[in-house]
Amino acid sequence: MASAGGAEPERPHPKPFLIGVSGGTASGKSTVCEKIMELLGQNAVERRQRKVQILSQDSFYRVLSAEQQAKALKGQYNFDHPDAFDNDLMHTTLKNIVEGKTVEVPTYDFVTHSRLAETTVVYPADVVLFEGILVFYNQDIRDMFHLRLFVDTDSDVRLSRRVLRDMKRGRDLEQILTQYTTFVKPAFEEFCLPTKKYADVIIPRGVDNMVAINLIVQHIQDILNGDICKWQRGAMNGHGRTYKRPFPEQTESSSVLATGKRSHLESSSRPH
Repeated sequence: MASAGGAEPERPHPKPFLIGVSGGTASGKSTVCEKIMELLGQNAVERRQRKVQILSQDSFYRVLSAEQQAKALKGQYNFDHPDAFDNDLMHTTLKNIVEGKTVEVPTYDFVTHSRLAETTVVYPADVVLFEGILVFYNQDIRDMFHLRLFVDTDSDVRLSRRVLRDMKRGRDLEQILTQYTTFVKPAFEEFCLPTKKYADVIIPRGVDNMVAINLIVQHIQDILNGDICKWQRGAMNGHGRTYKRPFPEQTESSSVLATGKRSHLESSSRPH
């Protein structure tokens, strides 16, 4: 019931379970997140009522100067470097999300390489997936995640996907390949790949690995059903996080992923 003074005040929301999803460019991070949403039936739910939300690091690219934007339009700006992101805004936004607040997230235009005036409202949820190439690079941000996933996809597959994606954005092949060899590949090896060691779970082949996806979906479903809803950050261990139980519990249909240990989730069938 609405209060006499007008709209009903927003009820406090439980602190969400924050999942970081990292991996190289075009590794399938967003596709993995979208598949998780689909399997949980969240796509059919009105955005404000969703129990699971997806947020992308791409939304937090810095506002470029005129000189930087001119370089970007020529494929001469390094978007894969940690300094390309507005880490302060990213950290503040994630902090507010973890506190159960509604936040406004920037909208980035990849054609013009500019931040738009419009923002996207992200409402409180039980589980938040935050995906991006360098979400584990900054320690302050990395330590906020309660679970870290790394999507591990073959470099040739990632390159072919990136070429197709960027050509749809109006860029020519030569520029795409030059940018890849000059910035993307070196940045992956220097900044992204080393953060793989921080992952709790590594997902080979991305969304093609449905064994891994289903295990993660089951874990999230447990949270949504309240089986793990009493988890708390509590007294932090050396990794900055604490769990009520390992992820996930051992069953006849799942493998054991002990807390604090990195695990590979691989399907028994491999693509040809």
